[in-house]
Amino acid sequence: MINEWKEILADCMDQHLAKIIISGPRKKDSVRKIEIRPVLLKEQLVFQASAYTEKQVQHYNLTEEEVYEKVAGWMEGFRQLEVLHPKKQVQVLVSKKGKRTVRQLKSGCPVPAAPLEHNRRKKYILDPDIPVPFLHDLGVQTKEGKIVHSRYDKFRQMNRFLEFIEDIVPELPKDRESVIIDFGCGKSYLTFAMYYYLHELKHYDVRIIGLDLKADVIVHCQQLAEDYGYEKLTFLTGDIADYDGVDHVDMVVTLHACDTATDYALDKAVRWGAKVILSVPCCQHEVNRQIENELLQPVLKYGLIKERMSALLTDAIRANLLEEAGYQVQVLEFIDMEHTPKNILLRAVKSGRQKRAEELTKMMEELHVSPTLAALMREERDAADA
Repeated sequence: MINEWKEILADCMDQHLAKIIISGPRKKDSVRKIEIRPVLLKEQLVFQASAYTEKQVQHYNLTEEEVYEKVAGWMEGFRQLEVLHPKKQVQVLVSKKGKRTVRQLKSGCPVPAAPLEHNRRKKYILDPDIPVPFLHDLGVQTKEGKIVHSRYDKFRQMNRFLEFIEDIVPELPKDRESVIIDFGCGKSYLTFAMYYYLHELKHYDVRIIGLDLKADVIVHCQQLAEDYGYEKLTFLTGDIADYDGVDHVDMVVTLHACDTATDYALDKAVRWGAKVILSVPCCQHEVNRQIENELLQPVLKYGLIKERMSALLTDAIRANLLEEAGYQVQVLEFIDMEHTPKNILLRAVKSGRQKRAEELTKMMEELHVSPTLAALMREERDAADA
């Protein structure tokens, strides 16, 4: 039996094989489909079999001879096998009594074969093999251009952030310089990445300002920017709430600004009429101190749960307030939860369509919460309406 399957499959068992598909299970509560494709494992050609059940998939790496043996066993419980190869296509139908009908098409497979890499390498916006000065100086990359293993999470975070930037680039003005402010930039990993991507790689006309309260960190970042010749990247020491160094801003970035600092940054962005806002909040204590609700007391009595509910509530209120101010808002996952629980990103793009959310006011009253952003933005709105 094994030799018979070997005779059918042998001409196709090479690196050009697109896939082998085994389908039509005779028992509905078992494996539903099996796919086999070639992969390179430690520079050796093997064949990866993926067995799909209703809820999961199991993978096996097999030699060519093991494929023939496995197929012989699998086909006792399946009705059909199909081989897709550039040279030819093969279809095998198996009846209930075990009779096989083999059909061959010599026209070849119209579907290109999949890449052979066993662990397909993720394509990053920042190429991990190209040396970048700021990545080295920030400790993410070696001089030879290899990502430091212990800093790979930071490298992935940078690339994830740049994916969000890539999505909103069409929203920025095309006929003049775009002004971008990064509030609470800290060590500025993402600020440098943003400038490098937009100005150095994509050649957009942008001016980026990084603002933070830590004077020593700002001095260091400014020196790095000058060393790299990043003429349109500036770092300043300052407070988010008081900063007024520009007349207009096209995009505001606020990543991990602590507690109500995020609120002041968002309020500033709205007052400037920023076209794009990207915000990843950090610690959020204000609502946690305020929230009270008799109905929710059985839940809120647990400190950890109360803290997490308050953080989610804070971001939901912020998103609604931005919608009230005329922004289209998305609440997205910034990075995987395994890296940090502070992984929510608010992405807001100015649409001009304001929403009055009376239900938001009612909810805040019911929970006895009054976030800083609500006070700042509604005070301005009420003054404008008066």
